Amino acid sequence: MLEQVKTRPSPLGDAIRVENDRVTVVREADLTSAKMDALVREAVFGTGEARDYARWLIWEIGEAVGVRPASINGLYMARGKGAVHGFTVPAINVRGAAYDTARAIFRTAIKLNAGAFLLEIARSEIGYTDQRPSEYVAVMIAAALREGFRGPVFIQGDHFQVNAKKFAVDPNGEVAAVKQLALEAVTAGFYNIDVDTSTLVDLSKPDLASQQRLNYETCADIAKYIRELQPKGVSISIGGEIGEVGTQNSTVEELRAFMDGFNRTLSERCPPGTDGLSKISVQSGTSHGGVVLPDGSIADVALDFDTLTRLSKDARDRYGLAGAVQHGASTLPDSAFHNFPTTETAEIHLATNFQNMLFDQLPASLRQEIYEWLRENAKDERKPTDTDEQFFYKTRKKALGPFKRKLWDLPDDVKAAMARTYDEKFEFLFTQLAVGDTASDVRDHVKVVRLHRPMPGTAGYANVAAAPDDTDLSD
Repeated sequence: MLEQVKTRPSPLGDAIRVENDRVTVVREADLTSAKMDALVREAVFGTGEARDYARWLIWEIGEAVGVRPASINGLYMARGKGAVHGFTVPAINVRGAAYDTARAIFRTAIKLNAGAFLLEIARSEIGYTDQRPSEYVAVMIAAALREGFRGPVFIQGDHFQVNAKKFAVDPNGEVAAVKQLALEAVTAGFYNIDVDTSTLVDLSKPDLASQQRLNYETCADIAKYIRELQPKGVSISIGGEIGEVGTQNSTVEELRAFMDGFNRTLSERCPPGTDGLSKISVQSGTSHGGVVLPDGSIADVALDFDTLTRLSKDARDRYGLAGAVQHGASTLPDSAFHNFPTTETAEIHLATNFQNMLFDQLPASLRQEIYEWLRENAKDERKPTDTDEQFFYKTRKKALGPFKRKLWDLPDDVKAAMARTYDEKFEFLFTQLAVGDTASDVRDHVKVVRLHRPMPGTAGYANVAAAPDDTDLSD
């Protein structure tokens, strides 16, 4: 079996050489050709050993040429010390047409010399987009290689969230499910993870410390586990959250109640010197996906930038964090984005609007096919008051997994139009968020570790492949 694996052909042909479990790139130009498209397709839609070999090749090619998953923690700690400032890191949820979307992100990064950006996927998104962590990592690295990007790739687990209803029934089981997903993600190459236990905040308690206690204790428990998973030389960037998105705005007092409790709990449970959090997610007026009106348009949002300013400053000055993180930002008006760097917001999360742009570009026949699928398969999610526009807007993300292959196989003219639209939007966002020319900041403050992986079929591969991929991802 070992010799069969070592001689397995790949779409890159003699552009690479595989010897003794190591990959050498002979012709880098071939990495930016359609040969990479064929290799990543095998990594996504292949099966068994062929799929695993394609994913391994993509990882090792990236390691060979300097496209390596990394933690943004060093940059965020530098920001906490005031060594860097003046930009807001976009964390982009790549849901549908993942390869083409990510290629547009890397094209923009090259054009603007940007290094500070995150590619992320949430616990719930992994399920409904049918993108397990090992696949997601392969696709993001392949997109970077295809566009000729060089540098660390920051892949993030977004909202690794404890479900409050499941926690109420079986707290140990629900926390174990999040830890299991963390194991799968870190094994795959996610070195940035946002732990979301804000669902456990209990506002019925008499004081802030009591309200946040279950939040910070559970977050510390999961953070400790993540630290135990991280590869040698890697300090995973871990984020916490103090207020669930879509609820009331966060306060400095809430931040302090959470952080003081978290730091105390972590110090009690971990060895001295264990790294804590790098950032803190807050609520300042947004909601995930925006609020859709009966005609399908999105309601205006009253975003509180003063909240972001105060909480970001306190997070840096008092706790040495990069600052506050804003979720649910992609559906904000274009006029809002330049405010994030001026308020020194550390990071914003962008998701739904890119999904909207994808659906806007789809051929009418495919969009109608998806909507008919939703009428049957998502009907239980429809509220009696929903118009068709509201129903399809809120549920169409659930079709991304079942229609994944058709989204990969869109006609060339549709892909070209989508690429132009994405390029324009990503360039706008990167410019407004001032992450152009942050590649030098990344080089100065981010430690990138070369992490060789054993080839499928060789000794040691079983350990890499042992991480479970059956975590319960249901909402």
